[in-house]
Amino acid sequence: MKQLNKWQNAIFIVSAILMVAGAVFSILRWGCFPYIYAVGAIGYVCMQMLQRYEGTNFTILRLRRIMLLSNFLLLFVAVLMFASQGYTFGLDYWFYYLSYVRINWVVILLLAAILQLYTSFRIGSELEKEAKKR
Repeated sequence: MKQLNKWQNAIFIVSAILMVAGAVFSILRWGCFPYIYAVGAIGYVCMQMLQRYEGTNFTILRLRRIMLLSNFLLLFVAVLMFASQGYTFGLDYWFYYLSYVRINWVVILLLAAILQLYTSFRIGSELEKEAKKR
């Protein structure tokens, strides 16, 4: 698995903190929480995309695909956060429906967080197994 350099790792950590801050600020009803979360989610997902796996272990490849799904969900949560604030992006009919769903982005965020947690621990253990074989 390709490791991030010092700057990329710093961006990764700051982005994760911004995502948590955006979620916490939503509880406090602070108006710009979607922007904070969105910036954090974009940085977090970009840094995870830079961590490539160049091996052939099927289990790690499968876990990377699950992580990609989780990354998509994290970005989708940012869109739903904006929708909960009343932004329509020109799709009034779709976001009118989402206004009834209001806070369900929390469920998707929870699912994405669980998938991130699962894949990060499993990929780490699989990489250790692969290193022991060599």
